[in-house]
Amino acid sequence: MTDMREAAETSKAWPFQEARRLVKRFAKAPPSKGHVLFETGYGPSGLPHIGTFGEVARTTMVRRAFELLSDIPTRLICFSDDMDGLRKVPGNVPNQEMLAEDLNLPLTKVRDPFGTHGSFGEHNNARLRAFLDGFGFEYEFASSTEYYASGRFDEMLLRVLERYDAVMEIMLPSLGAERQASYSPFLPISPKTGHVLQVPMLERNVAKGTIVYAEPDGERVELPVTGGHVKLQWKPDWAMRWAALGVDYEMFGKDLIPSAELGSKICRALGEPAPELFNYELFNDDRGQKISKSKGNGISMEEWLTYASPESLGYFMYQKPKTAKRLYFDVIPKAMDEYHQQLRAFPGQDVAQRLNNPVWHMHRGQAPESDMVVSFSMLLNLASVANANDRETLWGFIRKYAPDAAPETHPGLDAAAEYAVRYFHDFVKPAKEYRAATPREAEALKDLRDRLVAWDGPADAEALQNLVFAVGKEHAFDPLRDWFGTLYEVLLGERQGPRFGGFIALYGVAETVALIDDGLAGRLLKGEPVSV
Repeated sequence: MTDMREAAETSKAWPFQEARRLVKRFAKAPPSKGHVLFETGYGPSGLPHIGTFGEVARTTMVRRAFELLSDIPTRLICFSDDMDGLRKVPGNVPNQEMLAEDLNLPLTKVRDPFGTHGSFGEHNNARLRAFLDGFGFEYEFASSTEYYASGRFDEMLLRVLERYDAVMEIMLPSLGAERQASYSPFLPISPKTGHVLQVPMLERNVAKGTIVYAEPDGERVELPVTGGHVKLQWKPDWAMRWAALGVDYEMFGKDLIPSAELGSKICRALGEPAPELFNYELFNDDRGQKISKSKGNGISMEEWLTYASPESLGYFMYQKPKTAKRLYFDVIPKAMDEYHQQLRAFPGQDVAQRLNNPVWHMHRGQAPESDMVVSFSMLLNLASVANANDRETLWGFIRKYAPDAAPETHPGLDAAAEYAVRYFHDFVKPAKEYRAATPREAEALKDLRDRLVAWDGPADAEALQNLVFAVGKEHAFDPLRDWFGTLYEVLLGERQGPRFGGFIALYGVAETVALIDDGLAGRLLKGEPVSV
């Protein structure tokens, strides 16, 4: 443990860099509350999504890194802002007209369009908890409605009332002129309609702990700011939560940097230290545009998990959070293969190398053993050539290549075979485009075919790769990648492909001979079944 902690103190892995900032935060004294509090936030006006996963996964990575560096206990709160008013009807839920009738009510007062819970907020909270539990996250769920109504925030709400002018001084410069005229950090919950009202304050009484506002019909109403009678606007609310709970660490998307800066100022104005903050880059779609829930571009959580493992998504989320990345279907195969490469490397690494390995952060140092004796990209190529409709087709080849492998003993590989078949049918097959070989390329392909016919050694991937190299060199392909481009485009119908020696070893020498014959005869161009 001592050696590992020493290595963690110099590790360049980003979770350790973040964790060391937290260690410095408590260099003089441990937190008076007795633990370090990590927080992630969730707006339950919609269903949990891939960004929710990423934020909780990354925060958990920092938490685990901190736990290696420090003996101070930690907690992670996943906070649902379920007291927020429903401002618009989500487009992806049933009973739209019913929801339209409940606009401006707190989410925990909006009727559940699915009919399974007491409110829309409760429904989405349940979905969030099931979502997080399904990935095995360790967290404590927190509800804004519960915290406001129970009095958990009362002390800090009274402090916001007391320091109202300081809060307004921070907020007003960030608003337009029209918004400045009506802005108040307090949102009354109307006793008449139950709506979360965005109205100006007419009076505030610090001694009584109340505010006065006018209802839409003009009636003046006085409400206490405690006990769930009001809610704060979301930016002051974020800051108040940090101050009330003593949040020590929170991360957020790059688009919220201005809001976090305001929140930090408000938190300090309330007399409490702001948390250590970390902003991550947002994801882009296949065209480089920022992913938007309303646009529906990019890739959803459900879509990723249709074509790849949850671990591959965790690996993707680990990678360079400060760098903008494409989050689209074409990143899945690379994430799958790189995750398993890191798993295979882990047992042979020293302590420092392990702490820099993403799988340490994903599995709390207990990285499982990879059973992927065939890479995911190779499974995709195999599915493509065999035009596989089920994973059993792939297992027919896998068993010949790795006789000791079976679905029962290699569940990860079995699942990957199923993912590969789905991915092939949805993304590879529609994009396949074979071409005919040029006369020069045809001569080289015939040479490779003849050498494979004469092959009498074992189907060794490296030896077969050397054979493929030799043919390309002898036929003067320069650069040599043009030869491999020929193999991919003529035989696989793709612009990129696998190490071809490994492909031959998996697909079979005789089968590859038949594939070359099909390619040279133009049968692949015509879409005829390959001669398996």
